[in-house]
Parts: sequence; C-alpha cells; structure tokens
Amino acid sequence: MSQPPSQPPQGGFGAPQDQPPTGGDGASPDPRSQGGFGAPMSTPPPPAQPPQAPAPQNTPPAGPPGPGYGYPQQPGPYTQPGPYGQPQQPGPYGQPGPYGYGQQPGYGYPPQAPYPGAPGTPVPGGPGGGSKNPFKGKPALVIAAAVAGLLVVGGTVWAVTGGGDDKKPVAEKSPSSSPSVSAPASDASANPGDGSGDGGEESDDLNADRKAGEAKVLWYKSAPDAPGSGAEAPGMWITGKTAVKAAYKQLFAFDVGDGKPTWPALTFPQKICAVTPQKTADDKVVIAYMSSSASSAKCNQLQQIDLNTGAKGWTAQLAEGDLFDSTLTIELSITGKTLTVGRSMSGTAYDVTSGKKLWDKKKYGTGCYPAGFAGGSKLLAVSSCGAGSSTEHDEVQELDPATGKARWTTKIPKGWRVGHAYSVDPVVLYLTNDAKKTVNITALKSDGTLRSQLKSDDGLAPECGFAILNRDLTGCFGTAADADTVYLPTEAKSGPNEIVAFSLATGKEKWRVKSPGDAAMMPMRTDGTNLLAYVEPSYDSGGRVVSIPTGGGAHTPVKLLQNPAGTANIESGFYSKAVDYVDGRFYISTLRLTGNDEAKEKLMLAYGK
Repeated sequence: MSQPPSQPPQGGFGAPQDQPPTGGDGASPDPRSQGGFGAPMSTPPPPAQPPQAPAPQNTPPAGPPGPGYGYPQQPGPYTQPGPYGQPQQPGPYGQPGPYGYGQQPGYGYPPQAPYPGAPGTPVPGGPGGGSKNPFKGKPALVIAAAVAGLLVVGGTVWAVTGGGDDKKPVAEKSPSSSPSVSAPASDASANPGDGSGDGGEESDDLNADRKAGEAKVLWYKSAPDAPGSGAEAPGMWITGKTAVKAAYKQLFAFDVGDGKPTWPALTFPQKICAVTPQKTADDKVVIAYMSSSASSAKCNQLQQIDLNTGAKGWTAQLAEGDLFDSTLTIELSITGKTLTVGRSMSGTAYDVTSGKKLWDKKKYGTGCYPAGFAGGSKLLAVSSCGAGSSTEHDEVQELDPATGKARWTTKIPKGWRVGHAYSVDPVVLYLTNDAKKTVNITALKSDGTLRSQLKSDDGLAPECGFAILNRDLTGCFGTAADADTVYLPTEAKSGPNEIVAFSLATGKEKWRVKSPGDAAMMPMRTDGTNLLAYVEPSYDSGGRVVSIPTGGGAHTPVKLLQNPAGTANIESGFYSKAVDYVDGRFYISTLRLTGNDEAKEKLMLAYGK
C-alpha cells in the first residue's frame, strides 16, 4: 500500500491518496479526449439466490456484464511503491497529512479491481440510470483541508468568484409534431390494478401467499413492447392521486390505489429520450422525444405534461448548439419555475409554465463549456475548461434560475473531474481523477467555498448511471442529505450493508447503522428528522421501507412497510430502478427495457397496507 506523500500531489483536493475509483459511479477514463462525456454502464445481476430459488423473469440488458458482488479482486495500485519512493507504511494515513494534522486509519483491505477502461478490462455496455455500480467496494477518498476563500493544492488555486457573462437568448421554433392519445383498451400494460399483473409466469394472484404483517400488492404493470435493442423507461412521478411512468414512446398514468388508468396513455411520435426527474409544485413535467427514427435524429422535441390530467401544455424544439454542441442526448431538470435543458456543451432555460425561453448558458471565460446541469432546490452547472491545454480543469457554478447568471464559480483543481452531484442543496460533489485512479467526495458552502471532504475507509456504493455524451449529474440512487449531514451506503458484497452518516462540517463519520434485512439498505431521502431508506429484497424476503432517526444517540431503523416474500423474485427483477415512498405506499419501476420478447417485461409495482 502506498505511503502518504510528504507534500500535496499536483492537482488534488487536500492531497487525496492514490486510491482506485469508488462510490457513486467511479469514472470511466476521461472521455473528453474521446469526443464525449461519460459512458454506458452495464447492468448487474439480481441479488444472489440459492440454487433452488426461482430466477427473476427479466434478463439484464445486453452488453458485457459488470463485476458482481464479491467478484475476484485484481491487482491494484496498492501493490506499487508510494508516489515519492518512501518506505511503505501500514496504511496511507500512517503519517501526518500535508496540512500538519494526523490522518485517520488507513485502507487496510486487499487490492481492488482496476477502473473501467484500464488495459485488459471490458468496456461496459447497456446504459440506464440507477444501474448497479461496477465500482462498488473501492475505498472512498480521503483527507480534508479547509482554507477560507482559496484552497491551494500542489500549487493550484481553487478560487471562488462571482458574476457571469452569458449571451442574450434567442427564441426558437416549436416542433411540428406532438404526442397522441392512446385509448386504454389498446394499452396492454394498463390493465385494472387488481394485483394480478399481466399473466405470464407470475402467479395470477400476487397476494395469495401474503403473510401477516406483510404489505399487499396494490397493482403490478407489465411494460409495453420495446425494440430488440432495448429502450429507456425514464422517470417516475407520484402525485396525490396518480403514478406516472414513461416507457419507450409512451407515458402511462395509474391510480395510486388500484392501478386503473387515470387518463389515456400518451403515445409520442418517436421514442422518449429525456425527462425531468423533478415535477413542479403544480405537478407538471417536461418530456423530450427524438426528432425522427433516423440514426442521425436529435433529442430535441420538448413537451410539457400535466401529471394529474395528462393534458399537453407547451411544446418547443431545442436548437442545435455550435460545432460539437450536440442534442444527440440532453438532460432536463426543474428548479422552481425554470426548466434547464443541457446539451453536450451548453444549456438553454425555459419558463416551465409558459415555455418562454429565458436564457442560454454558453461558453464563458477561457474556453469553459457547460457540460452538465443539476436541478432541484438549487441549480448547478458544471463546465469543462481549457480542454487539451495545460490548464484543463472543471468549474462548478450555482446559477440564478431566473437569469442564468452565476452566483459563484468554483474552480476544481487540475486533474479532477466532477462526476456526480450527490446533493445540490447542500452541495455535495463526487469527483474523480482518472490519472491517479482516485476519487473524492467534497462538500461546498453556500458561497461555493470548501466546506469539507469526506474521510472514510469504506467502499461507498450509491447506484449511479452514465450519460452517453453529457454528464448525468443527478443520476444516483442511494444518496440523501440534510443541512448538516450526507448519508451514503456501503457496499453489500454478500448480505447486509450499512448506511453511514457523514458530517458536512468536518467530513468525518457521525454514526452508522446496519441494514436490518439480508440485503443492501439504500437511502432514499430525508423526511424531517428521519432518513427514509429502502431495504432491498433477498431470495426469501421482500424489500422493506424503514425510517431511521437522524438525531439523538439511537438510529435503529423503524419498519414502515414490509413487502411480501411471495413477490420477492418480481421485486428483485427491477435491476435498473426508481423507487419512492409516498403516503404509505411504496413504488418501484424499471428505468430500462431490454427488448426481450420471451416474456412480458416488468414496468411498475406498487405496495401498500
């Protein structure tokens, strides 16, 4: 295991040690040199089952499989001498850190597998947000340093500035086509929600073997047919009366209680290619679909939808950007009344209520191109600056949603790349360093200055997906944060894992709690003084929803809902998934259709008392 440096390495955050990628998604080799951001991620197998247990009905998307839980470890960077040729120590934190204080105990476990893209490793395939993470089990960063206003690391100044110089926006045309309405009778997946699903190999009565204390299946939906190459099924939105789900070219709405269609399914002219993860305060979302079925088609058609009624609102056609600024893939997010649409090298904002264009976010400074946006209660933009030069680096900005102007700008040290935003409010960023195969989780203050960096010797393992050309900043399941704490899951190699609460003031662990089940427990969101978490199903037990007190000294999970063991094989078959717990009901849906014609694919499942 390599020894800590006696001085900060060039371009690091508080001189993180040479650790392999971990946590949120790790990172593929920096694709900016390959013409795009991010890479597709393979979908892992379902939870391990004994030989006699029935296998889930669905099969993972095609493509080389990622490493599963407990896979054999490969030679890693720990077998090499320290970066400065010093004698080995029992852990990288055996010596005082570069800022003069003692370090935490080191990473004392065996070498890990190389990061994706390393020589001899397969290229992952099968995109889909929320898919299992091939970087699980890698140590999660490191050491902290805090300097007011400026962070100097290895000669690099991490500066925070204000202002912005975006150009005046230009109005765009509306699309020539819009979604049509499909009658419920023609929609094979919109069957009455009586718990029977759509037939196939599952039991006709999914509640037949329900035991005392278990929740019941409220309804179960199969997915519409998808092409053999697969299709996206992004998003899942729950209102007071309707659960809405996108799949391939359609948008379905189900009554939250009985699963009956609340409005006729909407069919779009082409496949859905992006959605807003968030909904507005009055339950509106925006759906993007492709311009045509041609291989050169763009993801540029925008349609606002009312989730409660299915009514179609405004439409718009997203303009192409400058050279190399593509809409082959885009990302959508909502912050307040602002819809932000991210291309590969710029962004455009609309009033989400009226569709009026508000502003463009384009190149600024010395070759800084916006490459990703993260919405929610705050709006963040991540830009790539000085590509191909000696000053190449990332920058993070908080934008005013109404004007697009930067409230602050934070320069990320050279060599580090922003992979994900685990939280936008407070700001918690997952950073990667491809050259060093190192990762870092950093929290920022409300003015963009450094707040802390997490210190842990655990493999922190949220489930994150990749965008193909632009960054999927908020595409992680298994992260939650409140004003003072971020909650992250450890890896579950075989059996239960833990959720660790980290102080955002210090980066240190505050407490941890073990999964009460036989499988992984994943944070969903904070709810007042409690953390809501989903305990995944095992071969003989359904999943469950638990509430974990975040204050005081006891953090024992309290069971809110126990899903039935009789449907554990169906529940565990949602490999790439979205989950939510609203008004005492638990919803799980797929985010990716494989295109398998041998059996009906799963779309959505709802449990309740």
